[in-house]
Amino acid sequence: MQRTGPPSREPCGVISLALELRMSISPRLLAGIACVFFPVCLAACSSGGNSGAVVTVKGQAITHAELDQKLEDSPASRSVLQSLVTNVLIDKYAQEHNITVSDADIDKQENQYKAQYPAGAWDEMLKSRNMSEQEVRDIIRRQLVLDKAVGANVHVSEKQIADYFAKNRVQYDQPAMAHARHILVPDLKTANKVEADLKAGKDFAAEAKQYSVDPGSRDKGGDVGWFRKGQMVPPFEAYVFSAPLHKISAPVKSTFGYHIIEVLERKPAKLATLASAHDQIEQALKQQQESPLIPAFIQQLTATGNIVVNDPKFASLFPSPAPGAAGAPGAAPSAAATK
Repeated sequence: MQRTGPPSREPCGVISLALELRMSISPRLLAGIACVFFPVCLAACSSGGNSGAVVTVKGQAITHAELDQKLEDSPASRSVLQSLVTNVLIDKYAQEHNITVSDADIDKQENQYKAQYPAGAWDEMLKSRNMSEQEVRDIIRRQLVLDKAVGANVHVSEKQIADYFAKNRVQYDQPAMAHARHILVPDLKTANKVEADLKAGKDFAAEAKQYSVDPGSRDKGGDVGWFRKGQMVPPFEAYVFSAPLHKISAPVKSTFGYHIIEVLERKPAKLATLASAHDQIEQALKQQQESPLIPAFIQQLTATGNIVVNDPKFASLFPSPAPGAAGAPGAAPSAAATK
């Protein structure tokens, strides 16, 4: 189903840790995805090793070695290398300080991110960045390690949570939601045929696969998932939030064509309470306080990480610490190891 516009929520980072209090997607996840995305692209290009041709142009080969060299010489290679080193440093810190992150913790965080995407959009986002679910989970795991590493010195009181809720209560209200499926076709003649087929008992999913021109829902039986008011084009939305459940609609015209719609479920709007918003606000306020602590923590990890640079072109990325520099990181945050 095509929406009135793409969601404005895009996930980003391991270092930038502010999760917006409105529960939009965390900028730190988007940064983390970017950190993974660039190495994946580089690895995909150089997957054949240093021998053989990537492509041949009028008989002249462009080899993996040539491509690898260009990639290494590009400005992006420096940020990619820094990201890879940071990932290793975080993983090693977690091992050395017995910081563990459970699958349940990762599931909870990932589900919060996924909830901000319409049905199918999360998978489409990962596909567009050539990322796997496991890579996202690795990003989230490192975020949670950093939360624990610096979180020992971060405290949010019940009064702070209550005060924030009192000022921002409306942000946590749940709007009316609907769950529907549709078949989008370009002309009224086809729409009438599809309507007749469905009312005669033909399978909705099969009809969607055969006739729908909506690439986002065609292969999902026409299912567009849950959505709130304002996310769909007005004629579609007007029908879905007023029509009876489980009834095949007559053709509904929109700027995209003609929709045959079936409303599957609806949820009424629900006012938030302090209890329902408590954990979400607490997490966000903690991350607000943690955010400015993370860069210094990463810098300390890097300075004491025993990083040996074998390629001179990257030597300036990881300069040797000056004599008498700060000791191993974790003097303050290591209390989090007991978490």
